Amino acid sequence: MSTSIKKPLPSSIDTSKLKTEFHQELHNIIGWWSTHMVDEKNGGFFGRMDGYGRLYPEADKGVILNTRLLWTYSAVARATGDAFHHQMARRAYAYFCEYFWDDLEGGVFWTVDYRGNPADTQKQVYAQAFAIYALSEYFALTQKRAALGQAEELFWLIEKYSFDRQKNGYLSAFARDWSPMDDIRLSEKDANEAKIMNTHLHILEAYTNFYRVHPFAALREALENITGLILDRFYLPETGSLQIYFDEDWTPKGHDISFGHNVEASWLLWEAAEALGSAEALHKVRLACLHLAEAVLLSAVDSDGAILYEACPLGLKDTDKHWWPQAEAVVGFWNAWEMTGEDRYAEASANCWSFIKTFLLDKEEGEWHWRTGRCGEPILSEDKAGPWKAPYHNGRMCLEMGRRLS
Repeated sequence: MSTSIKKPLPSSIDTSKLKTEFHQELHNIIGWWSTHMVDEKNGGFFGRMDGYGRLYPEADKGVILNTRLLWTYSAVARATGDAFHHQMARRAYAYFCEYFWDDLEGGVFWTVDYRGNPADTQKQVYAQAFAIYALSEYFALTQKRAALGQAEELFWLIEKYSFDRQKNGYLSAFARDWSPMDDIRLSEKDANEAKIMNTHLHILEAYTNFYRVHPFAALREALENITGLILDRFYLPETGSLQIYFDEDWTPKGHDISFGHNVEASWLLWEAAEALGSAEALHKVRLACLHLAEAVLLSAVDSDGAILYEACPLGLKDTDKHWWPQAEAVVGFWNAWEMTGEDRYAEASANCWSFIKTFLLDKEEGEWHWRTGRCGEPILSEDKAGPWKAPYHNGRMCLEMGRRLS
């Protein structure tokens, strides 16, 4: 990392203890998935377990879950050197190639059924980006040229079909043959808009990881462009937040504030600038990264250290404490401390981790609850594992913090 620590950590933070805790939690998470979610009958991994621990062996299998599993096992295997983690990464890659890869039209399917038959063949650009993210990590682990070739093929498909050459930005979704669709929502919770923050943020993430292992001119140009695009279009300097939705002509739609995405962007943008390695890129993103982190610190951190979920111009909109924003806050606040040396960021990171340990970890069944209420009571109505619940946010938090604490 090119960031430098400005001064020692607050005396209240025991880095040795934190490092041990993150190391242990990473093994807890990976152990849970390896024990509970491996589908020995139909291959790959099961598609869903609900919040009460009920497994659904015939649930559809989503590409987001499977690419996040591929990324996680690959990243963990790189960090641990463990042969079993390597084996699980190979398992995830083999299933991905056999069932999610569209040999006919290119790209990856959204879902397959439990037997591996295509169920939803739409081409969500968000999913193509996560496949690049996972494939580049698998290549970093194995040096398997086929995985690198697949990542590059997906890059060119995104640039060919999704990139708006007239108005800039990336369009959200397409039919199987890459033709336009009417319903391009990423999920049932999302607005049906052409250009969305979530997709752009994860294209940024994917292109950053891909660029680390396979830098080439067109990829660098695209990474520079999307970094600038997030700063120029999505980042709102007046609030320190990200605009979530735009139409195709860049007309803003809605004014909700996603605290988790804001703090996640605060470190993913910095990561992209570091990968690009230019003083200009680092200077351009620094103020925005710190503003995003500070705005979350001031507006979203509750008295117990957790960050709240969502707000609107009138105030807080959703005060539940979802698993993934907490994981991103631990990394995002720590990254802000690394950039500034300001105690408040390191303390916020450590406090959020304390909340996770106390309220989000499922101490009886393992892994993390999807969310708690504002007072920390677990809410079990959403999945323990499923299309949107994978060991990516929390596993990555453990990996990032272990690396940074070293």
